[in-house]
Amino acid sequence: MESKAPAAPSPAANEFRSDTFTTPTPAMLEAMKNATFGDDVYQEDKTTRDFESEIGRLTGMEEALFMLSGTMGNQIGVRVHLFQPPHSVLCDYRAHVYAEEGSGLAVLSQAMVTPVHPANGLYLTLGDVEQWVTLGDDIHTAPTRVVSLELTIGGVLTPLEEIEKISSFARSHGIKVHCDGARLWNACAATGRSLADYCQHFDSVSMCVSKGLGAPIGGVLASTRQNIKQARWLRKMQGGGIRQAGVLTAAAMVALKEVWPTMAATHRKAKQLEKDLGEMGVVPQIPVDTNFFFIDAAKSGIDMGVLLEECAKANVKLMDERIALHHQISDEAIGNLRSAIAEAVKRTKALPVGYISTYKTAGYGSTSKMNEYNQLKYK
Repeated sequence: MESKAPAAPSPAANEFRSDTFTTPTPAMLEAMKNATFGDDVYQEDKTTRDFESEIGRLTGMEEALFMLSGTMGNQIGVRVHLFQPPHSVLCDYRAHVYAEEGSGLAVLSQAMVTPVHPANGLYLTLGDVEQWVTLGDDIHTAPTRVVSLELTIGGVLTPLEEIEKISSFARSHGIKVHCDGARLWNACAATGRSLADYCQHFDSVSMCVSKGLGAPIGGVLASTRQNIKQARWLRKMQGGGIRQAGVLTAAAMVALKEVWPTMAATHRKAKQLEKDLGEMGVVPQIPVDTNFFFIDAAKSGIDMGVLLEECAKANVKLMDERIALHHQISDEAIGNLRSAIAEAVKRTKALPVGYISTYKTAGYGSTSKMNEYNQLKYK
């Protein structure tokens, strides 16, 4: 009996830049090949309908709609709650829906944004929302119509009790609550709570399937039947009404069943990395609750240009301060990353005064400022 050759490592095995670099698994590719080929614009594709029904079941929401990206899901998810300006959206200053989606709220929803800096440096609380919400009909203002919470935010968990308090407050004032749940899968894996436990506190939830879940393309929006009817219209308007969507949703369904259960193991690797780096004096800006470690370069005594040079030598890919772990990262790559960081710490100590690295940093603008206050102590 012939033994099977070991599976080739994923091209993402050394990719610490983001969990968006994950690649389709063999099972996903097989499912894509065997997908149905109905027309999803006419809601005639069985594979897509089955996927959307499963998301509705998992979230406890009335309906769900496949989206071409998490960005599309977020922007449409907020837009269905907004009607006539003036109106505003309250969110964390680091939130993707505000800071990383090409000014979508301004362009697509004509919305003012209230970007809030959490008092605890980590996640929004009811106190933050109460302080910054705009209520009433003062004509000088743009009343808050939507509060958007990102779960997770920089990999940090927002306590479910805090989400419940924010939701209760918002709903008591007629304000809708949207969840950018790009990594809500990670929150569930870390806390053991179900999607429905989280989603009951939101009016709309957008989730990515192409980040930690590892499907090649897309996201999904869950909400009420009426909101999804409107979202389908907006999706068509934005060029997201594709035809044979089953080729994509087939991979997403496999991701739910094959990859989601592995997230807890990925989180354990992130915690082990935190421990290993801590022994070198390398500390994070914010807690390592799930799959991200944001290096505090200043406190850790690391010149980021030097670190990126060392990563290139060690054949690991890093985008500035953020280290992202996912199911396809190899143990060898983690070892190589640790070695690169150790060498960068050593080299930084020996740098002459005024040294400027020639290596260009080119990541998200927020990776060095995930916690402005930076006063928390990490164990």
